[in-house]
Amino acid sequence: MKFEDKVQRIKKQMKQYAAENVAVAFSGGVDSSLLVKLAAEEAENSGKKVYAILMHTMLHPVKEVRDAKAVAEEIGAEFRVIRIDELEGADISDNPVDRCYRCKKYLFLQMLQEAENLGAAVVLEGTNEDDLHVYRPGLRAIRELGIQSPLADVGFTKEEVRKLAEELGISTSNKPSMPCLATRFPYGTRLSYEAMRKVEQGERFIREKGFYNVRLRVHGNIARVEVNADEFGKLMEYREEIVLFLKSLGYDYITLDLEGFRSGSMDIHIQK
Repeated sequence: MKFEDKVQRIKKQMKQYAAENVAVAFSGGVDSSLLVKLAAEEAENSGKKVYAILMHTMLHPVKEVRDAKAVAEEIGAEFRVIRIDELEGADISDNPVDRCYRCKKYLFLQMLQEAENLGAAVVLEGTNEDDLHVYRPGLRAIRELGIQSPLADVGFTKEEVRKLAEELGISTSNKPSMPCLATRFPYGTRLSYEAMRKVEQGERFIREKGFYNVRLRVHGNIARVEVNADEFGKLMEYREEIVLFLKSLGYDYITLDLEGFRSGSMDIHIQK
């Protein structure tokens, strides 16, 4: 299906959804921002409300909350925050292989309750077509709970999501993905908020040097840095600063992954 056809199709879907109040699982990233924008445009005609609901969890960088609020206000949606401590509530402290499923199930049960309290009959989330072809156990929870995934339904790839977001003037159109901090640790690793905050600090330090995709994968006392391969030379320019900072966080060995950044690098041995 051509991009233009997908755009028309998703606008038609959103018009149907916006006949009722709509709640969008909102992270401030490009996927959910696009959904909120499309829903808000249709809600202007229907007179219904669109709620951008951020699930403020301990597994996501703190800065994401502030950024998400700003984006929701920019788009014109009503911003809501659900504060959730899922490390214990979702039984994921030992970072099980099905962590994403358990976590999504727990989070979206809270989301559905909030949507009901707000009188929102439709709940949407931002899975796109590309997500359907990699290890995403959380998708099973989303489907079990009846959450709608319009971008995936229409077949929008990540590239197409960014393209439409840019056309609509959404400020997050080129924002890099920021999956939960638990993805930085091997499965079976005991997770702690202290360890995840260290990862957050380390990634922020490197990103502020001007790098786009940054992941700090932690293997015990080893910090494995992932950036885009074409930025390796640039990384070497900051090598001493980065090593000193990461060692100050408690890592003994600092390595550069020669494969470069890749989403889901902890999932390489998972049977999809």
